[in-house]
Amino acid sequence: MRLLIVDDEPIIRSGLVKMAQIYTHKFAQIETADNGQDALQRIGCSEPDLLLTDIRMPKMDGLELCRQVNEAYPHILKVVVSGYSDFDYAQKCLSYGVKHYLLKPVTPPDLHEVFDVIMKSRPQGYMVVSRYVDWIERVEQSIWSLQEDEIARLMAEWREHCSHLSAQQLKEQLHDVAVLLHKYFQEKNRPLGSNLLGDYAAASKADLFLEFEGRLQVVMNDLLTARRGNYKDPMEEAKAYIDNHLSVEISLKEVADMVGITPTYFSSLFKKVSGETFVSYRIHKRMEKARELLSIPHMRTVDVAAEVGYEDYPHFTKTFKKISGMSPSEYRSLLGIK
Repeated sequence: MRLLIVDDEPIIRSGLVKMAQIYTHKFAQIETADNGQDALQRIGCSEPDLLLTDIRMPKMDGLELCRQVNEAYPHILKVVVSGYSDFDYAQKCLSYGVKHYLLKPVTPPDLHEVFDVIMKSRPQGYMVVSRYVDWIERVEQSIWSLQEDEIARLMAEWREHCSHLSAQQLKEQLHDVAVLLHKYFQEKNRPLGSNLLGDYAAASKADLFLEFEGRLQVVMNDLLTARRGNYKDPMEEAKAYIDNHLSVEISLKEVADMVGITPTYFSSLFKKVSGETFVSYRIHKRMEKARELLSIPHMRTVDVAAEVGYEDYPHFTKTFKKISGMSPSEYRSLLGIK
């Protein structure tokens, strides 16, 4: 379990850290922040499992911190530390998911008793789905691109991450993943994913995975049906788009948007499928087109450069020689063109 301690008083903050360090069950990570704003930044970088916060702090107090954390990270457990005079104020945190309070001054037995209660009541083994958003996005992109081999690899990765879950925990986890996947499809106006929702009939972990993978396959089949056999591989579409725009500057993001894939995933998938990066592919295609144009006797070399997207002629000749092993003029001489 990872802990974030928030208090604007250095001595109290240090004391709480020391108390947490001597707790029977060691925390995997203990971080600190001196106000609510700092705490939110730290949570955004590395979500803790447990938040221990003071009420009265500058910039952002504990009440507002709990409110924002409850909205954005409802899975984070929260403990509020307050003075006796602030207790009524602290009770407002009830609506923000706070279930544990500590009155100042906090002693090790007090703090450890709260930790014990949390440890006993906290479901063991669950994973926070928000930590696997990137994985879920890759699944969504793989479905849209009909990359079955990539989906199989991602599922193998998920099986490994879920190996410690019970069957019931896995069922709930897969449900959360399905809901998020469906949400992604809806946000992108893709009429897919409804088959992912609903209760799971399988009882064992192995069968649950098979059922989930089966639902993914149904989504892919629905996608193929929707495309009515006119499916074009996104990477082939991307290559065709690049080939038809050699004379102008196009960005990786522009091409990724055109085929409906996120730039990061597009970059990875393009290299995997084509064996070279987006930039490398475009350069080779430009030089290929340049060789074709240089074989036309009446066409000026400077015009060839512009035709393949190089307004800077020296840059064109340098790139051509690097790829072809000779300058444009030497290439033309080889063809018998002066």
